[in-house]
Amino acid sequence: MDPKAGCSALGLLVGAVLIIAALIGWPQYRVYQQRLAGEAALAEAQSSRQVAILEARAKKESAMSLAEAEVIRAEGAAKANQILQNSLGGPEGYLRYLQIQALEDSKAQLIYVPTEAGLPVTEARRLGQ
Repeated sequence: MDPKAGCSALGLLVGAVLIIAALIGWPQYRVYQQRLAGEAALAEAQSSRQVAILEARAKKESAMSLAEAEVIRAEGAAKANQILQNSLGGPEGYLRYLQIQALEDSKAQLIYVPTEAGLPVTEARRLGQ
């Protein structure tokens, strides 16, 4: 037998074995590859879900803290108003104080002062001159 023929036969045998191995192994490799891709997609989905849950918890805690701060501010304002009201002789004195504060802050040149009937004093005589 010729040594070249033995090498050719061996090469053909090795080639045939590789082709058979590829035909058997390729579908199994594709299944393995798809399984890994599925596991990666599942891990990413779980991670995204955990991030969304943590963000929602942070928003909830923030809203609760803001609500508590608003309640504390409102309680402080109510106490301050109560102290002012008591020191000014009751609700009427406090309202008069608020009226004076509003007058000080305004830049109006004409101010109408209400009378006992609740009607402003008019300036009809001034306009007639």
